[in-house]
Amino acid sequence: MSLITYLTTIRFEFGAIAGLADDLPELGIKNPLVVADVGLERAGLIERLKTVLPNGSEVAVFTGTPTNPTESAVLAALELYRSRGCDGLIAIGGGSPIDLAKGVALLATHEGPLENYAAILGGIPKITSAVAPLIAIPTTAGTGSEVGRAALITLDDGRKLGFISPYLIPRRAVCDPELTLGLPPSLTAATGMDAITHCVETFLSPRFNPPAEAIALDGLERAIKNIERAVTQGSNPEARHEMMMAALEGGLTFQKGLGAVHALSHPLGGLKQVSLHHGTLNAVLLPYVLEFNQEHSGVKYDTLRQRVGIGRGENLADFFRGLNTRLGMPSTLAEMGVPRDTLAGIAESATKDHSSATNPRPATVGDYLAILEAAYAGTPLRASA
Repeated sequence: MSLITYLTTIRFEFGAIAGLADDLPELGIKNPLVVADVGLERAGLIERLKTVLPNGSEVAVFTGTPTNPTESAVLAALELYRSRGCDGLIAIGGGSPIDLAKGVALLATHEGPLENYAAILGGIPKITSAVAPLIAIPTTAGTGSEVGRAALITLDDGRKLGFISPYLIPRRAVCDPELTLGLPPSLTAATGMDAITHCVETFLSPRFNPPAEAIALDGLERAIKNIERAVTQGSNPEARHEMMMAALEGGLTFQKGLGAVHALSHPLGGLKQVSLHHGTLNAVLLPYVLEFNQEHSGVKYDTLRQRVGIGRGENLADFFRGLNTRLGMPSTLAEMGVPRDTLAGIAESATKDHSSATNPRPATVGDYLAILEAAYAGTPLRASA
C-alpha cells in the first residue's frame, strides 16, 4: 500500500506575509527566533518582517546562516534560541535559512548530536512530533524547502547529510511573490533551475505517487514558461508569481524522492575547497543525468518533451543545455571551479546519498564518476542500456 501525504498549510498571494500575526498564535508561538542571513538583513527584509510581528522590535534574530547550512551554524542559532527563551521559529530566505531553522527546531526538542537524526544513519524514526513549530517564508523561487520534509546540513566533519521527517515540514509556508521582486537575475536563474530539477527528478522517480507526478508536471510547465521572463523582467509580477508556484510545487513532490542530480549535488555542495550554489549545480548536472537515465524511463521522457514544448524526437538533455545557456548558467563543473581531484570522492558519496535510491536507473560509483567526468569536461554522456 502506498501512503500519499501532504501535511502543511500554505498562504500564497502577494502580501501574504501580513498573515503572520494570525499564524503565530495559531501555532502557539509567543517568542519566535527569526533565522535569516546577512544578505536579507542588508536588503531590509528583516526590518520589514518585524513590522508585521507582535513586539517585532524585540524579536531574536539569527543572521549567521552560511551559503550551505552547517552543523556549527545550527548550534550557534540553537544557543540563541535557548538563551532568549524562544518557543518557535520563523525562517526567511532561501533554502539555507529554512534548512538551518529545521535543524534548530529539531535540536531544540531532541537530544544531540545532530548526526543521530541523519536519514542514511537510521535517524528518520528518531524524529518525533516534538519538533519545535516552524514558519517558513521563502524569498527565492527554487528550493521548495518551505513545504519539504528534509533539511540538508553539512556536519563539522564535512559530510552533507539529509535529515528527513514529516515532522520537519514547516507548520506554515508563507509564499509571498512580492518578496522575490528584487532577486538578482543570476540568483533568479539558479533558483529557478533548482525548481525545474525538482520537478523533473521527482516525476522520473520510480515510486508510485500519481498526485505528486501531476504536481511536478504542472510546476515544470509553469517554470519553463516563466523562468526566462523572470530573469530578464525581474519586476514582472506574473512571472514571479508563477516561478514561486513552480518552486512550491517542486517541494510538494519531494514525497516521491529525487535522483542522481541531487545525489551528486549534495556532496558537491559540501566541498570545503569551493562554495557551490545548489541550484547552479543542479542546472549543470541535469543534462548529463538525463542522458544517463534515458533508456530507463519509458514514456516519461515523451511526457517531459511535451511539457517543455519540444518534439517527440528531440533531445531532452540538449533542450536543458540550451536553456542553461540562455539563462547565463555555467556549462561545466570545471567552469564552476570544482577541483577535478574531488570527483572520485564525490562519486563514492553519491552512492550513499538518500536521493540515489530513487533515481530511475541504479547508479554505481563508476556510473557517477562517468557523469561527473562528462559534466566536468562538457562532453555529452552517451547512455547505455
